[in-house]
Amino acid sequence: MLIKSLLLDSPKQVKSSLHTPYKSNQVLSCYLLDLGSLPRMKMKASPILTTLFAAAVGFFIGVSFPVDVTPKLQCGILPWSSCFSHSTMLGRLWGAPFRNSSSRTPNVTSSAPSVEVATATNTEEGSERRLPPGIVVSESDLHLRRLWGSPTQDSPARKYLLALAVGYGERANVNATVHKFLDNFDIVLFHYDGRTTEWDIEFKWSKKVTHVSARKQTKWWFAKRFLHPSIVVPYDYVFVWDEDLGIDNFAAEPYLDIVRRHGLEISQPGLDTTNGLAPTYYITARKNGSEMHKTDAGGEHCSDVHKRPCSGFVEVMAPVFSRDAWRCVWHMIQTDFVHAWGLDSNFWRCVDDPEEQIGVVDAQYLVHHAVPTLEGQGEKEKGGRLQVKARQYEEMFAFRSRVSRADNEVANRTSIQN
Repeated sequence: MLIKSLLLDSPKQVKSSLHTPYKSNQVLSCYLLDLGSLPRMKMKASPILTTLFAAAVGFFIGVSFPVDVTPKLQCGILPWSSCFSHSTMLGRLWGAPFRNSSSRTPNVTSSAPSVEVATATNTEEGSERRLPPGIVVSESDLHLRRLWGSPTQDSPARKYLLALAVGYGERANVNATVHKFLDNFDIVLFHYDGRTTEWDIEFKWSKKVTHVSARKQTKWWFAKRFLHPSIVVPYDYVFVWDEDLGIDNFAAEPYLDIVRRHGLEISQPGLDTTNGLAPTYYITARKNGSEMHKTDAGGEHCSDVHKRPCSGFVEVMAPVFSRDAWRCVWHMIQTDFVHAWGLDSNFWRCVDDPEEQIGVVDAQYLVHHAVPTLEGQGEKEKGGRLQVKARQYEEMFAFRSRVSRADNEVANRTSIQN
């Protein structure tokens, strides 16, 4: 019997018997069946061996009836620790003495329980997952609220948002623009000259709009930091405009009626060619007698409807975005760039069908005065305006390079997967 062999046989024989390919439950059965013969055995072993034998029997009896009574703790002391359970510990200790040489190769078809280790993962959800879902508010707006009264009686956020980068020197034109948007619009002014309090003194509406100030920054720098998609969720459309636009022939609500009717996700008002600066791109010029247009193809400067800027194009000076389109455009704005030159050439990426969902509204049009306010914000001792212009071109070329590299990475991954 196995127990007698362990006690009475030679060490060599014991070693041989232990390496016999018994299953663990068979070995335990042999131990238990032989317990009744213990009193009748003539113990020839030393007291030390008897003690070791008793300890071994107690161990095998204990692990045969595992009960999970210990908490699952992070046990960094042991090399296999990380919320281990009794099954992992037992698996390591139980199998080792009875494992033959062939069992050292992992058996991928084994039905033994696997250990799932809880690790921190980098997901879109942040620390707010610790909160009960009913209290989490992941969206906001730029609507001003009172310090008094019941929150339930506050006026709600407006349907649309106007964002303007402004300097105090252009306050007359900004005042005219704001008056076109007071109804149904929340308004945020991005001050690039640091002057904000003067507006409250001169214009009554100033106390009803949001002011954000950072010296010598462009509207795209502000937009990246203060027009996050979660902030503009309440707004159906977002106007991200320059301050130097003449709007005598523009009305916001009729403009949006045309945008909705033609399914435009990204748009701009047409530019008046009889006044102000001539348009840089002919597609943005207002067409007389037209409500809106989506292409300049077939004209003198554009022969291919599928090439930008012949279609699917608006400029950065006065774009209007749907909520969904802005979410995409916001992610394309580069944090380390301030001028965003070249961004408008890639607006088409943020709609499903650029030739149908990007257009110019002719019935509501603007005059572009082209006041170079920010170009004068450079350091005069280092070139002033020329210095600013040099950075604009550097950013444009760098942005093109990043877009091209990103496109190539996608193309390479696609070819590998196929």
